[in-house]
Amino acid sequence: MNVILIGPPGAGKGTQAQKLVASRGMVQLSTGDMLRAAKTSGTELGNRVAEVMDKGELVTDEIVIGLIEEKLEQGSAGGFIFDGFPRTLAQADALGDLLARHGTGLHAVIELVVDDAALVDRIVKRAEDAQAAGQPVRRDDTPEVFEDRLRAYYKQTAPLLGYYYAKEQLSQVDGMASVDAVERQIAAILDA
Repeated sequence: MNVILIGPPGAGKGTQAQKLVASRGMVQLSTGDMLRAAKTSGTELGNRVAEVMDKGELVTDEIVIGLIEEKLEQGSAGGFIFDGFPRTLAQADALGDLLARHGTGLHAVIELVVDDAALVDRIVKRAEDAQAAGQPVRRDDTPEVFEDRLRAYYKQTAPLLGYYYAKEQLSQVDGMASVDAVERQIAAILDA
């Protein structure tokens, strides 16, 4: 089973992806994590990633698709969770083509529907909790940076909602519910 979790930053995609990893044996493909791992891997593709990232440039779709293809070739009995990818319509098309080449497809695209104002509050609380615990605060856990990320989400990624709706693959869950309630909603979609 291959699943895309989609929603704005702070919606809980990473949390729910980890729950799917634990409960269903799926592999989480987080592009950010994959890029960081590739950068230090020493592989040919990893060296390309390191070169681009060291220059402060954005990694191309071609490189990201290459990283995803490497993971698909390694296989996973439980399937894959795409977290943070695709972000654009071009990436969605590329992912569809890649999955088809590997004889599979998407089984669900799940949008975590959230309230923007509540998300900002959630991010501020996450920063406060980290600070209180003596942990470093994520660089992007400030209202100003978060609001920039939110605008970028609506500009670049939100068009994917219509794309997958038109393909009759989009389901929605209440991302403002408790973590356990969101997990149950996602399980119901995947078990249907």
